[in-house]
Amino acid sequence: MINNVSNSRKIMSRFGDLLKGETTTPEPTVVIETPEPVEVKVDFGVMSKDELEDYGRTIGIELDRRLSKGKLVKQLEDHIQYIESV
Repeated sequence: MINNVSNSRKIMSRFGDLLKGETTTPEPTVVIETPEPVEVKVDFGVMSKDELEDYGRTIGIELDRRLSKGKLVKQLEDHIQYIESV
């Protein structure tokens, strides 16, 4: 029971300090800036269907490899255009 009282005093010490007029400066916050996304032009013509499928997953679309490569490229281009418009 004694430990609980001493712990509560430690917790309440900041509040007590504020009542007494003693102020402490808070720790400075660190702001981390995220870099601007770099636009990369991807050449789908040199990629295999497996690579197209993997790339599609990275941008949020699941492609069906049973379709022709041209249809996969078309789906990717449509999805990229949709993402840029949102």
